[in-house]
Amino acid sequence: MLAFAPLHAATSAAATVVTWLADTLAPLTGGAATAAAIVLFTVGVRLLISPLTLAQVRGERRRAALAPEVRDLQRRYADDPGRMQSELFALYRRAGASPVAGCLPALLQAPFFLVMYRLFATGDGHPHLLDEKLVGVPLGWHLGDGLTGPVVAVFGVLLAALLVLAWWSARRARRAAAATGTIAGAPTEGPGAAVLGWLVPLLPFTTVLVGLVVPLAAVLYLVTTTAWTVLEQAVLRRPQPEGIDAR
Repeated sequence: MLAFAPLHAATSAAATVVTWLADTLAPLTGGAATAAAIVLFTVGVRLLISPLTLAQVRGERRRAALAPEVRDLQRRYADDPGRMQSELFALYRRAGASPVAGCLPALLQAPFFLVMYRLFATGDGHPHLLDEKLVGVPLGWHLGDGLTGPVVAVFGVLLAALLVLAWWSARRARRAAAATGTIAGAPTEGPGAAVLGWLVPLLPFTTVLVGLVVPLAAVLYLVTTTAWTVLEQAVLRRPQPEGIDAR
């Protein structure tokens, strides 16, 4: 049990925040107060990591600006994939455009999602939250807990939203690969490039698969954070006027 003490403490803290937000929102949202609190909690998490998102966007712009040099390296070292990889990372290092930085916002969200999952999967000292509802469906329920009209409707709407958001994200991933000449920091040519080119655009659709097996509260978290990501991408990655520095 000691190994889970930090997770239990984090879950208790999250429950306190969600409960306080729900009590605050109750006069406006009524029975959906806890669901609305989860949305606000998620927005708060995304605001907390927004500096890393800005750094990620700047890195993508730097990599896009390096695309001609990347293509030149790919042509020059087409017969030497190892040298191509080392030269590519050296180029990124000189330009301050580390491809690894793009993973940090997603990685930092994982603990918050785990906390939300644990809170509404087990109650973890706050069982009253499991009975809170969204349109009549308990937030602690999974899709298979009751295949009635309301359950199918609520999960169906949220999963459909995740599917649309995943499609948009996959399309953006393909465009980013075309603009930068790399996929997840690796060259678009050479060993493994075809597999990465097929796999990376499919990764956003894993949220739909996750949504099929987690509690309704966690699905709501996924929809909110994914929608926030799409909104960030639309705003922060819009074309820059001539003369604007990517830094």
